[in-house]
Amino acid sequence: MTADDVKIRLRNAHKRFRGDQGDVAVLDGVDLEIREGEFFAIVGPSGCGKSTLLNCLAGFEHLTSGEVTIDGAPVGDPSPRRVFVFQEYAIFPWLSVADNVAFGLAGLRRPERDRIVARYVEMVGLQGFESAFPHELSGGMRQRVEFARALAVDPDMLFLDEPFGALDALTRMEMRREITRIWQETGKTCILVTHDVDEAVELADRVAVLSTRPAIVQRILDNPRPRPRDIADPECRALRTTILEVLGVGSSR
Repeated sequence: MTADDVKIRLRNAHKRFRGDQGDVAVLDGVDLEIREGEFFAIVGPSGCGKSTLLNCLAGFEHLTSGEVTIDGAPVGDPSPRRVFVFQEYAIFPWLSVADNVAFGLAGLRRPERDRIVARYVEMVGLQGFESAFPHELSGGMRQRVEFARALAVDPDMLFLDEPFGALDALTRMEMRREITRIWQETGKTCILVTHDVDEAVELADRVAVLSTRPAIVQRILDNPRPRPRDIADPECRALRTTILEVLGVGSSR
């Protein structure tokens, strides 16, 4: 990886939180480099600091020590160029699909706003549901609305914090295929936090495996398999086994 390829760089990142029983160390010298346009996954044990790491990359949390830069500039406060998609649905229940997608576009003229909304509603496969409200949609459809709203503001990158965790197994599989397609269409830099090893193997170009808290990066594993990926493919199964072994839970066949 050359310096020109690096979108996000994290150097010797430490993060501590002050609690009633004293300081709690969460990150313990984490180093990462994430490429422009890469789909990068972060996995690790429950409670190890994955979401904290994501928040530090996005500027929602500040490191105790160390440095995070995007395009060579230090990350300070959150930016509209860096958009989160969460496990919990963050769409507004009182707005229609179209109005949810348009929420971040208030400064645009109506024709341009409508054009952008139509583009991303189509991209996520919700044509015909523009006037529907969230309570009328399935879980997978609500998650599609959230992706469309995130993409509509044309962010520089997407931070995905367990975005499919609330979905049933079949809908998760469908949404993984959809986010792969959307990522290929848009070329956005995507950073995914997940506890689902299969999800990381199916989606990511590279997978960072964190240790228990306080977290360090144990391994960063390349995943050059072509897309679409079949998690039952021998190479995917081999990568899955390696990740599980690094996590210390052995293989699951």
